Amino acid sequence: MSADAFEPRGVIPACLMPFDADLAVDENSFRSHLEDIASVDDIAGIAINGHAAEVHALTIAEQERAVVVSKDVLGNRVPVIAGVYTESSIEAGRMAAYAQKEGADGLLVFPPAFMTLGGHMRPEMIIEHVKRITDNSDLPIILFQFPYASNLSYPLSTLLELCERFPTIRAVKDQIGDGNMHERQIRELHALDNPVNVLTTHSAWLLGSLALGCDGLLSGAGSVIADLQVALFKAIKNDDLATARAINDRIYPTVRAFYDQPLLDMHNRMKEALVILGKAKEAHVRPPLMKPSASEIEKIRQCMIDAGLTPENVYRNAA
Repeated sequence: MSADAFEPRGVIPACLMPFDADLAVDENSFRSHLEDIASVDDIAGIAINGHAAEVHALTIAEQERAVVVSKDVLGNRVPVIAGVYTESSIEAGRMAAYAQKEGADGLLVFPPAFMTLGGHMRPEMIIEHVKRITDNSDLPIILFQFPYASNLSYPLSTLLELCERFPTIRAVKDQIGDGNMHERQIRELHALDNPVNVLTTHSAWLLGSLALGCDGLLSGAGSVIADLQVALFKAIKNDDLATARAINDRIYPTVRAFYDQPLLDMHNRMKEALVILGKAKEAHVRPPLMKPSASEIEKIRQCMIDAGLTPENVYRNAA
């Protein structure tokens, strides 16, 4: 890994993937969406092909095209972190190699969903999965630590072993969902001989999570409120709790808009918010995800108003 390699820290929004009415990828809207996020000062990168982009519903060809388009739009202005989401370790290696060939700056590595059946008891499985990736790419890796409830999180011993064994793991995207373990992971990852950054994705309790010492955040909500996330992160880094609390008061209505149950609708709701804010013309999602009801869209609209977000001031009034 070169000395000038991307170091994952700071605020990294995870972009959405626009579709047209026929549910084909809307590439022009995707380009506009990337430009919109990139216009926010002081973001540290943009993650593509993640949950926010409905990666579960994208073909491999569509994921590959997303890498090409993202680099075409962003160039060297903003680092591109490409998701590696697949059940196949062999395919994961190919995806990593492709992302590097096309100029991606980093990788966001998901655990194979198959491992819900007890993969935490077989650490050699995820070790082999990551090895297939690192054998094919030396890009910096952000390792996704899933929530306890998903049965896809890595035991702490496995998480630390992965970071020690594969030095290109430069950050963990932590969604463990437990404050006690979240703090322990931050402390122990920072204490490694080769310290590993922690990027929180606890977007529903972002202020508290950042205050525990995270090095940044990686969140789909950044597709809508990247400016507020940057302002909150800066306030925490500056030990300015009063400012952080004031910004969090503005973020809180967006938490209610995006992260109320059922949680799987969070990115559908973000798409609707972009329409409400005049940043997207339409909001389409691929099944099995479904469009929110009219009453929920109205709730999202009111939450945007409560957060002080309007088509006139979004991305212009974070403080």
